[in-house]
Amino acid sequence: QVQLVESGGGLVQAGGSLRLSCVASGRTFNSYFMAWFRQAPGKEREFVAAISWSGGNTYYTDSVKGRFTISRDKSKNTVYLEMNNLNPRDTAVYFCARGSYLATAPTTKLHDYGYWGQGTQVTVSS
Repeated sequence: QVQLVESGGGLVQAGGSLRLSCVASGRTFNSYFMAWFRQAPGKEREFVAAISWSGGNTYYTDSVKGRFTISRDKSKNTVYLEMNNLNPRDTAVYFCARGSYLATAPTTKLHDYGYWGQGTQVTVSS
């Protein structure tokens, strides 16, 4: 059984930083690509960042490039999202997700991720 548990969300002022963590259960964690998505009130869930199983490939949505960094620590079964220079438009519930199949590169498509965490709230005040 795969479980993903996010943490690290909170309230921060514009320009501040947060680091989200996602701890995954399951021995095959290191074989799958991982991603972070977010969902703001009244909006659809959107892709934020993804990382390949090896950690060698990363992808970001344009609005977070240069501000967010996704990484993974295989020894800890953990994926991180370092978020800097936050602005109110980043306010959302952030979800960690695991890919549904084995692949060399991650995807940005929501339907390619079959396992999700419960989410962690990030609120950025102006």
